[in-house]
Amino acid sequence: MSSSTITERGDAGQSPGGVWAQSADAFDRWIAGDPSALDDLVRAMTPVLWHVVRAYRLDADAAEDVIQSTWLAFVRSSATILDTAAVGGWLTMTARREAWRVSKGAGRTTPTDEEELAPHLPRQRSAETDVVEADRRDRLWGAVDGLPERCRRLLRVVAFENRPDYASLASELGMPIGSIGPTRGRCLAKLRVALIEAGEL
Repeated sequence: MSSSTITERGDAGQSPGGVWAQSADAFDRWIAGDPSALDDLVRAMTPVLWHVVRAYRLDADAAEDVIQSTWLAFVRSSATILDTAAVGGWLTMTARREAWRVSKGAGRTTPTDEEELAPHLPRQRSAETDVVEADRRDRLWGAVDGLPERCRRLLRVVAFENRPDYASLASELGMPIGSIGPTRGRCLAKLRVALIEAGEL
């Protein structure tokens, strides 16, 4: 992947669905062992990433650095992208985060209006939504893992069971059935504090 390929701005006016499909196809071919497919992926997604990054009012040099960082992060983390269709979303999300970080550091925190940016982005954003939601889930459960053991166990049961067996749960946790509700409330309050401290809320 050459630097000239990374900085190619291209034309993001092609079919939005086509960008996502081209990216998924190129990613499939690359992980199957075709090295030239990475250049195809870069050509398909770089114009989109330029519009995403420039929405954060970065100058050309800073935007180019952010895009290069995005591609380097992608190469390092590609093995963690299990859903081929998610590659476009992964790239745009990573670019947005890096652009926000850089713009915040430079005192530029006012992004372009969504109306201005939207025509340049693929409208089929389900893959990106999936990636963002998965990331939020990971951070949420990371915060849960930092709670006391009783809270961790209680919140996981309540979250994943439609109708928890409170009698069994009370026995397992060594607490009266009537205290499960109040304990859950206290655990949720602790979780909220943990998320606030982590900057998630």
